[in-house]
Amino acid sequence: MELKSTQIGQRLAQHPYNRVRLLNAGIEISGDKHQYLIPFNQLIGIQCKRGIVWGELEFELPEGKVVRLHGTEWQQTQRFYHYLLKEWQKWSLAMSEVSADVLAAQVNGIAKIKQQNRWLKTTDLASVQQQIQETFQALPLPLQRVAQFENCRDNYKICLDWSEEGEKIIQTLNRQWVDHMRVQYGQFFQTIEASPLDRSQCQAVMNGEQNILVLAGAGSGKTAVLIARAGWLLLRQYALPEQILLLAFDCQTADKMNERIQVRLGTQEIKAKTFHALALHIIQQGSNKSPKISKLEMNMQKRRDFLIQEWQKQCGGKKAQAKGWREWLNAELNWQLPEGEYWHDRSLTTRLSVRLERWLELMRMQGGSQKEMLEQAPAAYIDAFQKRLRLMAPLLKAWKSALESEGAVDFSGLIHQAVNILQKGRFISPWKHILVDEFQDISPLGIKLLTALQAQNKQSHLFVVGDDWQTIYRFSGTELSLPTAFSTYFDKVAECALDTTYRLNDRIREIANQFVQQNPYQFKKPLRSLTKDNKKTVVILPEEQLEALLNKMSGYVTRQETILLLARYHYLKPELLKKAPTRWPNLKIDFMTIHAAKGQQADYVIILGLQQGKDGFPAPERESVIEQVLLPQPENFPDAEERRLLYVALTRAKKQVWLMQKLKNPSIFIHQLAQLGVPIQRKP
Repeated sequence: MELKSTQIGQRLAQHPYNRVRLLNAGIEISGDKHQYLIPFNQLIGIQCKRGIVWGELEFELPEGKVVRLHGTEWQQTQRFYHYLLKEWQKWSLAMSEVSADVLAAQVNGIAKIKQQNRWLKTTDLASVQQQIQETFQALPLPLQRVAQFENCRDNYKICLDWSEEGEKIIQTLNRQWVDHMRVQYGQFFQTIEASPLDRSQCQAVMNGEQNILVLAGAGSGKTAVLIARAGWLLLRQYALPEQILLLAFDCQTADKMNERIQVRLGTQEIKAKTFHALALHIIQQGSNKSPKISKLEMNMQKRRDFLIQEWQKQCGGKKAQAKGWREWLNAELNWQLPEGEYWHDRSLTTRLSVRLERWLELMRMQGGSQKEMLEQAPAAYIDAFQKRLRLMAPLLKAWKSALESEGAVDFSGLIHQAVNILQKGRFISPWKHILVDEFQDISPLGIKLLTALQAQNKQSHLFVVGDDWQTIYRFSGTELSLPTAFSTYFDKVAECALDTTYRLNDRIREIANQFVQQNPYQFKKPLRSLTKDNKKTVVILPEEQLEALLNKMSGYVTRQETILLLARYHYLKPELLKKAPTRWPNLKIDFMTIHAAKGQQADYVIILGLQQGKDGFPAPERESVIEQVLLPQPENFPDAEERRLLYVALTRAKKQVWLMQKLKNPSIFIHQLAQLGVPIQRKP
């Protein structure tokens, strides 16, 4: 059947199309120079309109396109329209039956996914959404028309929801599954730790994604979640004991974790290791060699003494070197050096030994190649950086010689070797699940080791816990933004948060959280407390009142309770602590630097050294070009890391915190804390 424009209608309409012809499953619109084929599976709608004289047909296509035929005789237009509409609707009804079957099969597949007794991963969702797109493409009806047919409508809506709102649907299904598992395995979650796991902890433990970052505030049960995660993997038979690897930041933490594994899981087959112990294991298994760790690496004081002795030889042996070092320390660090043979000054060598240790470690982390380090230096730093490398080169050479004469390696060399063995395929990783504690403290070499393990075993799952509010090791190369760092190096990343602190009362939590989040770039996360206390839980006192405070505490602190004195620097340890055992025999008092105290807790915390300026807290930001080139870029907020350091100090306390300020030159942090409502008292 065909419809044509009249001659006069064609002339007056001035339109490229003047006839339409019905085909087997579509229509052909054409003119003298143009032709347009519209299959029924691309036809969205047909409109028949009457003008003043002639008729008009309008064919609606996907994406809002419209094709029109003008200038047809009205009665002929009506007859053609009704016939075309009948044929199109008959075809559509037949195609709706086909579409209904295709959609029903897809919905049946979705139902099977929902019925699986497990965590639904983002990869599951991606697979379903891909299948839905393929299903939609296979439908003989245009998608815009599918919902018009009753036999297709409900299933199409289900598919469309999964396609557009799949993430929300998966989250809801996973929440429901977690709730079901908490009931089914209630005994496990009630007894796996000393206290029952809360909902956010359970959800983290059960999360089934491939790479999971658990953001955990102070006292929120990071280690409990790691131990429970290992137990859950065993309970659900997701892994054998030998397929689970736990990694801790240091030996002390690893030992404590192993004690808890033994008590809570009742097994010695799962062992927590440090990154260095892991590297050693990989080397032993992959090369049948057992590297010896250098005594210099194992003994901090020995290491610092060695570096100072080599530095003194360098300065004493060459005037140019001595001059170069003087310029470096004076210009970049603003250190005032004594005249003459300044390298023998004891106070200077004590101070410099820490810096030399740090600079050497940063260079060793890079592999020690000056060429490679220079290549990564920004143009503005190259000249100065090259000068500093020349001064450090003899120390690096002496370090390597000492290792060779000892027949040993340092920690950086150990991890470099392990990564090399993994990349060459000499060690096959048996670990299906790798669990990492304190991920915010991981070094670039630690990241390299983990990425090498995952590259070598594509099936491995990574589960890390950390608190970006406690990132206080930038000087060792730690990445500053925890969520960003994790997603940069690992694929298919999921995040979850532990939302309850079991250490801090609500007042300490409130002050600590508000204080650390004064940095607007700090990642926001929820953290609530279970215990309430009054406003005097956090108090500012003059540093001269320390003795009076301890006198007062001796009257009410029990023998079971602990007191922890914290300072930015070790040399701020108060002299009066020497007489503490006899003066306050009932008090359990300990002193630590804040860096060393991370991971510790006490009933009462006293924070010392809150003064401004040199050796103050916050510490003045003075970095050498070595750090500026080899460390991550500093944050665009004043004293960002020092703020986190004070957050760490505040959150060691269960019951009460005192901040001891220097009245003549108080720290800027004192002013900021006072603005948050921390009371300032003259006496305890």
